[in-house]
This record gives sequence, C-alpha cells and structure tokens, in this order.
Amino acid sequence: MKPAYVVMLVLGTVFSLIGLGMLTGGVAATVASSQQADNGFFSAPAASFSADSYALTSPRLDVAGTSGIPAGVASIRLEATSTGGDVFIGIAPQAEVDRYLTAVHHTELVDVSFSPFRTEYRDVPGTARPALPGDQGWWTVSASGPGTQQVVWDVRPGTWAVVVMNTDASPRVAVQLRAGARLGLLGPLAIGLVIAGILLLLLGISLVVLGAIGLGRGAPVPPGAAPAGTPLATPPPAPPAFASGPAPPGPMPPAVHPVDEWRTYPARLTGEPDPVLSRWLWLVKWFLVIPHVIVLFFLWCAFFVTTVVAGFAILFTGRYPASLFTFNVGVLRWSWRVAFYSYSALGTDRYPPFTLAATDYPADLQVDYPVRLSNGLVLVKWWLLALPHLLIVAVITGSAWSWRTQPADWPAGAGTAAVTGPSLIGLLVLLSGLILLFTGRLRRTLFDLILGLDRWVFRVMVYTALMRDDYPPFRLEQGPDDPPLPAARRLEQGPDDPPLPAARP
Repeated sequence: MKPAYVVMLVLGTVFSLIGLGMLTGGVAATVASSQQADNGFFSAPAASFSADSYALTSPRLDVAGTSGIPAGVASIRLEATSTGGDVFIGIAPQAEVDRYLTAVHHTELVDVSFSPFRTEYRDVPGTARPALPGDQGWWTVSASGPGTQQVVWDVRPGTWAVVVMNTDASPRVAVQLRAGARLGLLGPLAIGLVIAGILLLLLGISLVVLGAIGLGRGAPVPPGAAPAGTPLATPPPAPPAFASGPAPPGPMPPAVHPVDEWRTYPARLTGEPDPVLSRWLWLVKWFLVIPHVIVLFFLWCAFFVTTVVAGFAILFTGRYPASLFTFNVGVLRWSWRVAFYSYSALGTDRYPPFTLAATDYPADLQVDYPVRLSNGLVLVKWWLLALPHLLIVAVITGSAWSWRTQPADWPAGAGTAAVTGPSLIGLLVLLSGLILLFTGRLRRTLFDLILGLDRWVFRVMVYTALMRDDYPPFRLEQGPDDPPLPAARRLEQGPDDPPLPAARP
C-alpha cells in the first residue's frame, strides 16, 4: 500500500470523525437554542430545601476567567418560594457572606442528588443573630418579599455564594427553589459548529475517497482472477453442428446454457485450518491483534464512506466504481483474515499480513466484480430485502442477553440489570478453543460449522455493502472451501443423459 494514500485515508477518517462530531454538536446546540423557553432560560424542576438555622447557603461557587466577560454570555436565574412567611434570596461574593455570617448559626448545602432527590447539609454552629439581610448593601443581586422571589445574575469571575433566609432573619428556613440558566452565545456557537463541521466532513470524505481509490488501483489482481470490470465466467462453446444429412443414431447431445443453476454465491470465503495449532496462543490473540484492530478501525470508517459513495454511483450509472470495489473487497478480506486468526475461527497461528490484496494466507475472500447493478435495487436491498438475513446474522453474531429483576438491597429507582453473554459464534469458538487447549487439536466438525456461520455473515455483508445484486442463499455451507463458479449447466435432461450434479445442501 502506497504511504501517500494511507496518509490520505487516515487524515480523511480523522477529519470526517471530527467534522461529524462538530456537526452533531452544532445540531444539538441549534435545537437547544431554539428550545430555550421561559424567557430564554433552561429551567430545572423546583425542589424543597429546609434548615433549622438562620440561613441556608450554597457551597463556594468558583468562576474562572477574566473580568472582561461581556454581560449576557451566561446568566443564572434563581426563584425562591417560602413555605412560611416572606423570603429573601441573594447572591454576593463569598468573602462578604462569610463576614456577614460570622458566628451566626447557618447551614451549608453540600450536595444534591435528583434521582432520587436527596440533599446533604453541613451545619455551621454559632450564637450571634444576623442583621436583616435586606439592609445590607453589598449584595450583587437580591430580592425579598412574600410569595415567589426571583434574581437573575450575569455570571462573573470570582468566588460567590447564594444565601436564602427569612426576611426578618428568623431561624427555620424552608423554601422551594428553582434554578435556570441561559447561554447567550449558544446560537452563534451552534452556527459556527455546523458550518465548521460540514466543511471538515466534506474535506475528510474527499480525502477518504481519494485514498481508497488510490489503494484500490494499486492492489494487485489475484492470480487466476480477471481484472475488475470483466465477468469471470465465460459461456462455453456452442455444440458442434452436424454435417448435412440425417443425424447419427442415438440421443441428441444435450443443449448447454451459459447460466448455471447450481452456481455458488459470487462471494467465496475460504479458510483452511493449520494441521498443528498451539494449545495456548489463542488465549493471548486478543492482545496480538491490537495493531490490526487499529488499522481496521480506519479501514472500516473508509469502507462506510466509500459504500455510500458507491451507492450514489450505482443509483445514477448502474456500475460500482472498480477501484472502490477492489478497496472494499480488500477491507472485507483483511477483516476475514484477522477473524480467522482470532476469535471467529481460531483456524491458524500464522499472523495475518497487513495488506488489502489476496495472498497465500490460509484464509481468503473473493468477490466477483459485477458488470451491471440495478439502479433502483440499491435503495432497498441493504435494509429491506436483507432484513431476513440481518435477523439471522443478529442471532449468529449478537450477544445473548436477559433481564435480571431488581435486588431487594438496591436503592429505589435503580431499575433492572441486563445480563449479557457471548454470541453464537463466540460460544462455538470458545468451545473449540477449550478443546484445543486440552487435546491439542481442533474438532473438525465444529470448525466446519463455525466456517459455515462465518461464510453466511460475510455473504450478507457483501450484499448489504451493495457489491452484488445476487441474493444470499439461505443455506449453511460448512467446511473450509467455497467452490468456484461452474461454467455452464444442461438446459434439458433426457432419460439417457448422465445425472446432474446434486444441489449443495
């Protein structure tokens, strides 16, 4: 693989992911900005707070920044409703509040939990009685009186405190508090994130496609395979014509048709297990494949992008771009080699090569290039038509799960717990690994079953990746080999003709 195209692919993937994240954040910020209701504030539900002391205070509110923050960038609104008499609420610098409440019995709110609602307080003892809070002139914002009182504070750098008291400075404070927040720059921030995300995403997609095209063009053609863009099967020669005169006695030679009813699926997955395997190496293969997992992360991100691009090309031209097809087949081939080495088969101890091309590795995947594809089928085959197969693949590869009821010692509102287990392939491979660990060899019948399940999964992947219009067969073809395409079939079968080959189970 040429380094320039690899760098383009990696950079394109990184840019695409960053752009997608920025675009997602921008859309979320746009929705949030449009939904800032209630005079432009996001409001939390009201909650009850109480203290037997003279004042209820918040913990220290440390706001970092410079003094040049413009007004309205961020604002906080607090509403206090007394459950008794008149209520006072104010926000002031922490130093002024400490001086005011020196030697005064007051209560500091330490922690609040909302699910379920729970408060934690710290009691600060004292013997002095505070002065009336409304008579103090150092409050940054304050409000007092009967019913619901409200203050709006533009956030400024410094250390601040919120104080709630009775207006007459009497003990036993009990209020309903409701908080709200407003971000003045949320709208411009959302627009900037959306624009930057779109530009970065387009740049990333362009780099990914160019890198994939370069890698696809640079991949060598496997031995014995036709170049991309040409059909692999050629029609057999026509039956010889008889000379003039009557036909010779005996049955007529059967007619031959270039289409084979028993042709295998045009995505052929093979995997030949090693005759001798290490008993214990499979226990650490999860660590050994980490370099491949990192590379495959970038390749699969590119695979998704190039599949979408190829889908639009098929929709308008009926052709899958040959270089993208070669690249995507290479990604699937690379993935199958790593899966065969690791925990989808445990078929070999030979480390997979870092290449998209076909090699002499004991596991391989070949997909015949389609000369033409249906323009309209591309819109539905990857989700609607493939739905039966996707359900089967979910059973084969998905994790088994069940719900566990809530234990008696769990706190209220904690819900239930989900218990997950390995997939069907994972369970069979684990069993195969345990047999290998204790006997030193694979159970061949079990291995053949695992290969059949893998073959089913990869055929569905080829179909949903828009590479073929041929519908995957509903059959479990076990074993390491996937036969090549026959060239022709007999159109008619006479009573004296040799029997046709049996259909594959």
